[in-house]
Amino acid sequence: MPMNVLITGATGFVGSHLIDYIHQLNQKDVVIYGTKRRRSDISNVRHINGNVNWIETDLTDSHSVYNAVKLSEPDKIFHLAAQSFVPTSWNAPQETFTTNVIGTINLLESIRQLNLDPRIHIAGSSEEYGLVKPDEVPITEDNPLRPLSPYGVSKVAQELFAHQYHRSYGMKVVTTRAFNHTGPRRGELFVTSNFAKQIVEIEKGFRKPIISVGNLNAQRDFSDVRDIVRAYWISLDKCDFGSTYNVCSEKSITIQELLNTLLAASKVKVKVEQDKARMRPSDVEILLGDCSKFKKQTGWKPEIPLDKTLKDLLNYWRDVL
Repeated sequence: MPMNVLITGATGFVGSHLIDYIHQLNQKDVVIYGTKRRRSDISNVRHINGNVNWIETDLTDSHSVYNAVKLSEPDKIFHLAAQSFVPTSWNAPQETFTTNVIGTINLLESIRQLNLDPRIHIAGSSEEYGLVKPDEVPITEDNPLRPLSPYGVSKVAQELFAHQYHRSYGMKVVTTRAFNHTGPRRGELFVTSNFAKQIVEIEKGFRKPIISVGNLNAQRDFSDVRDIVRAYWISLDKCDFGSTYNVCSEKSITIQELLNTLLAASKVKVKVEQDKARMRPSDVEILLGDCSKFKKQTGWKPEIPLDKTLKDLLNYWRDVL
């Protein structure tokens, strides 16, 4: 019997890498279904020649989501579709909530109405923790949730709905709170990719040797996306349903240090200028995770060092530009 895998947001950064990972597993019995919006940017999945059954889906339309679930009859679902850029959530809080929360409800309701019994991975975020006090680091799953952005609030609500459907209907849900992750194909709005793109534009003479930055003092826990999707895949086989798990590197780095690492991998001399437009109304000062719970449950550990991740990201932009 084939195993049907449904990936929402399959054309996105994480979704495309999850498809890559499943293909690397070379499991002949796995059939991949991926949702995409009508006007989706498909640049992340152009390298995938076939092997994915695409379903045009609007996550905010319950009938559209119902159709995707009915067509795919999934054994496993990886719910990755989201409005995931934190600054956008300040400008579009309603859209962020609708996509992230109503979209999740539409997915869970479709599963319930069709009387299916898949394993479901819900991709949460470390942004759910928000305001973290100095004595609360590293952050465990039991830390209070004090989100500081509309995005963070939406991911808390998404997770609560997932747990409610587990308790009410016995759905086999696993939720993860992944900390920051990056790598090749990361959208240029996100800090690591934005810095990398600016550096490559300077290398190629497309822009003056000036890099625009936001808050360089924030500390973040970065992992490689290829480690993260491996964790997501493992989670549905080894984690307890109805539980939440941090997924992270357990190391923190300031955005300044991250920029320095990228610059060290290039030969350009640059001037760094702060751009007020890149500053958030409120920012999470430190995100440093503890994922000992997930490691103990699954045996997973990150394998790709951040230096390699950032070099791969620079090389991605060197190929694209």
